[in-house]
Amino acid sequence: MATILIVDDEQRIRELIREHLEFAGFTCREASDGSAALTALGSEGADLVILDIMMPFMDGMTCLREMRARHIQTPVIMLTARGEEYDKLAGLECGADDYVVKPFSPRELVARVKAVLSRTMPKASESGDRFVFGKLSIDTASHTVHVAGKEVALTPKEFDLLVYLATNKGLALSREKILQNVWHYDYFVEDRTVDTHVKMLRSHLGECRGYITTVWGIGYKFDPNAEAE
Repeated sequence: MATILIVDDEQRIRELIREHLEFAGFTCREASDGSAALTALGSEGADLVILDIMMPFMDGMTCLREMRARHIQTPVIMLTARGEEYDKLAGLECGADDYVVKPFSPRELVARVKAVLSRTMPKASESGDRFVFGKLSIDTASHTVHVAGKEVALTPKEFDLLVYLATNKGLALSREKILQNVWHYDYFVEDRTVDTHVKMLRSHLGECRGYITTVWGIGYKFDPNAEAE
């Protein structure tokens, strides 16, 4: 079973999360700040990190930036007491895979943990298919994406979103359908989750950003023949 690193300066929060995750069958470890989390990840690793933003010594956002700078690609779910869109976007742009706003439902958090792990844990059945659309190539075996021969860095969630859109090339996909197939749940989500990730994915794709087109009133479509929006 997957190992979860819980990072929060409040012991009661860590205990609450640990109780529900262990009941769900996960192995848990704890850290009280970002610096301790980096030490734990460097020595023992983890399959997923639940990371609070507001902590002393080293806050969650700084910890996340340092993780990615050290090429630690462990999936991260951010915990924040602030619900402003800016904070969510900042976390996602730094490489977070999901976020939960305090106060949160422990059952919601467990559902999000399972959803993230279902996308990021290695699967023996992966076929290693490679998709090429003009200057864009997607390799599902190595989880790499290249635009005009140059590798672009995507978060695990952005990669899964791109693969889902590409494998449904030419189909108009509703936001609800994307949520169900990429996030693997259709509840406990913000209305703009899909829009936010599409925006970030387009920015990473550069000259191929126009391949993801907006279908007004429905959602999005992957169309390699489309002009850049």
